[in-house]
Amino acid sequence: MKNTTRLGLSAALLATLSWASWAQTAPTAAPEGSGPAKPAHHEHRMAAPDPAQMQAHFAKRSAELKAKLKITAAQEPAWKAFTDAAQPPASVPKRPDPAEWAKLTTPERIAQMESHQQAKAQHQAKRAQATKALYAALSPEQQKTFDAETLQTMGPPRHPHHPPERDEQRPARQP
Repeated sequence: MKNTTRLGLSAALLATLSWASWAQTAPTAAPEGSGPAKPAHHEHRMAAPDPAQMQAHFAKRSAELKAKLKITAAQEPAWKAFTDAAQPPASVPKRPDPAEWAKLTTPERIAQMESHQQAKAQHQAKRAQATKALYAALSPEQQKTFDAETLQTMGPPRHPHHPPERDEQRPARQP
């Protein structure tokens, strides 16, 4: 029993020491000409989207969808309500200033987060209602086209570092 305990403690000590030495290893220099080194914790962050660029993309995508659906004059009011509700925001909400955020109490922070979530939920509900109204105004052939065109945008959310192609390449798990 004593030997087993000693062996376990020795293994734990060895693992701790090896981890500590690995954690303190000096980082290697970046290859020459590669530019300034970026902090590792910033690599995964994406730049804030440009509202003008989002608007242009939305306008292009809407025009393409409208052409594929062959929207009639009778369907135009439902189409307009749909595109108005689906518009990207005119400005991207900014993250709170860390210094100001730190001054708030936890209940105040929670209240701000809840307020933001409620506004987002209201926008999503308005968009969903307009989408349902447009869908009801479409012919069965147009509905099939709409279903096919919006499948990717309305599918389950995906992690940006896990593209769908990886699922096809991965073998099925065996139980």
